[in-house]
Amino acid sequence: MTKQTKIVLNTDFPDLRLIKRGKVRDIYDLGQHMLLVATDRLSAFDVVLPDGIPSKGDVLTAISAFWFSHMKPIVDNHIVTTDVNDFPDVCQQYRETLQRRTMLVKKARPLEVECIVRGYISGSAWKEYKRDGTVCSIKLPQGLRESERLPEPIFTPSTKAEQGHDVNISFDEAVSIVGRDVAQKIKELSLAIYNKAGDYALGKGIIIADTKFEFGISDGRPILIDEVLTPDSSRFWPLKDYAAGRAQESFDKQIVRDYLLTLDWNMEYPGPRLPEEIIAKTSQRYKEILEILSC
Repeated sequence: MTKQTKIVLNTDFPDLRLIKRGKVRDIYDLGQHMLLVATDRLSAFDVVLPDGIPSKGDVLTAISAFWFSHMKPIVDNHIVTTDVNDFPDVCQQYRETLQRRTMLVKKARPLEVECIVRGYISGSAWKEYKRDGTVCSIKLPQGLRESERLPEPIFTPSTKAEQGHDVNISFDEAVSIVGRDVAQKIKELSLAIYNKAGDYALGKGIIIADTKFEFGISDGRPILIDEVLTPDSSRFWPLKDYAAGRAQESFDKQIVRDYLLTLDWNMEYPGPRLPEEIIAKTSQRYKEILEILSC
């Protein structure tokens, strides 16, 4: 296996202080800053699967860096640099693993709410709408079709589960977690980011059906943290193939979700192994959406 296709499922840097392994990212505390290392781990239905996706960490880092920069007129973010040459000296012995998949970031206090914006009705939202006529308890017009564009994007927050599944919550429940002023601010920011990204992506022939953001508090105000508008956190649909009334082809991990839904699996740990063709197709889709959006 070549260096470019080596799959990194976990990192272990003895001279750095690991403070957290997330579903995808390993986080190291460097004192003033932190290192966010995007591994090639893949989670689906909130379960980390045993197989990694080649080049996934590279793509997540590159596309997040692109969007963080693109959104600077709207909101600040936590990136200091993605250039390993500018990382502290203690990191240089690990540069072969760190390069292309790592962000040096400033510290922020993460908010315990995930900020989800939906512009189209798909996935779990479509299932709820068919059953109740709502999405995350928000009443929607009757007669919507699968994958149809909503009259306007909606903000549907959720909890952030360290283990197990995130849970959709109402805006008032988000207020009870982070406070009204912060909740209102991150709602406004989330919708503004989604609208700006959606307009940009349409110009590239891509629909952003939905996405999720994470915010942290730095110097008393919310900033974007973690990742932004990646294939892990968003549904990307090719505009040329779009048609409401059915599921859509996508440039994200929907390939994996669709495969898993064909299995007799309870969506609990441990996850099933993935066939080589699903791994290869997912890796290619990740690379394609990066190329389309950032070129």
